[in-house]
Amino acid sequence: MNHQPKMKVISSGKYVPPGLITNEDLEKLVETSDEWITTRTGIKTRHRADGELTSEMAVKAALNAIERVNYDVNKIDLIIMATITGDQSTPSTANFIQAQLGLTHEVMSFDINAACTGFVYGLEIAANMLQSGRFRAALVIGGEMLTKIVDYTDRNTCVLFGDGAGAMIIEPAVTDYHNAYFFNAARGDTAGSLTVVNKIKMDGKKVYLFAVDAMEQAIRRVLHDAALDISDIDMIIPHQANERIIQSVAKSMDIPLEKFMMNLSEYGNTSAASIPMTISDYIDQYSMHGQKILLVGFGGGFTWGSAIIQL
Repeated sequence: MNHQPKMKVISSGKYVPPGLITNEDLEKLVETSDEWITTRTGIKTRHRADGELTSEMAVKAALNAIERVNYDVNKIDLIIMATITGDQSTPSTANFIQAQLGLTHEVMSFDINAACTGFVYGLEIAANMLQSGRFRAALVIGGEMLTKIVDYTDRNTCVLFGDGAGAMIIEPAVTDYHNAYFFNAARGDTAGSLTVVNKIKMDGKKVYLFAVDAMEQAIRRVLHDAALDISDIDMIIPHQANERIIQSVAKSMDIPLEKFMMNLSEYGNTSAASIPMTISDYIDQYSMHGQKILLVGFGGGFTWGSAIIQL
C-alpha cells in the first residue's frame, strides 16, 4: 500500500454571498420552469456575489473556519486555493487571500485548477506537504464566482451554477487514527465535454455518464486503498452538481441515499467550493466527533477524485 499522509482536521468554514437567483428568476431569462429545473437537477436557488471578488469570499470562508475554533493564524504557513474563477491571472488568488488575512510571516501560497475536483486535489497536495515536516498548518480553500462565466442564454447550463467558498484548516498528525486516503485522476482526452473559455459550455449527457461512472470508481478505489467498507463511512460528501447524478451513484452502488449529504437545492453547483461548503454544513449539523467522511467529486478536464478523512 502507498504511503498515507496523516492530517488532522482542525476546522471548517464557508461563505455564501447574500444575493439569490431563484428558479423563478431564471424563468424570465430562458425557456424553463421551476418544475423542469427541480425535477432534473434538484436545485431551487443559487447564490450570487455582487461587488465581491473570489478572494474576498474565500477570506470570509477562511475567517469562518478560523473563528469557529479561535485559531492562531500565525500557524498558517501554507495556503492552497482551488478555483477556476480567480481574481486575475497573476498574482494568484491565494496571494490575495494571504494579504487580506494579514499574514505577514512566510507563507507558501498558490492556486490550483482542477475544476469541481479542485478541493480534493488541494487537500491531497496539502496533506502530503504537511507530512514533509516543513509546514505547521495549511489553509485549503475552494471558492468560485461562477455567475460571471455562466451563459444566461443557455437554459441547460445557466440553471446549475452559483457562487460561494468553503475552507478547511489542517495540521500534520502522527497517529494512524489520522491517516488520510486519496485518489485523484484526470483525462485530458475528454476535455471538450465541459469547458470554460469565456463562458461555461457543457455536453450534459456526456458529463452525466462520465460523472456517474467516475464517482463510483473513485468511491470503490479509495475504500479499497483504505481497506474499509462503505459501512465504515459515516457520511459521503459528494460534489453538488446534480441530484440525479448522486441518486444514480447511490442506486448503482446500493448505498442508501441518506448516506450522501446534499445541499445543492440551496446553493446549486459551486464547482471547487461545493465539497468544502458541504463539509462545513455537515460539521454544523453533527459537530466534529470522530466521524469518518468520504469526499468524492468530478469536474471539467475531466478530473475526478476521492478522499477519506477523519473529523
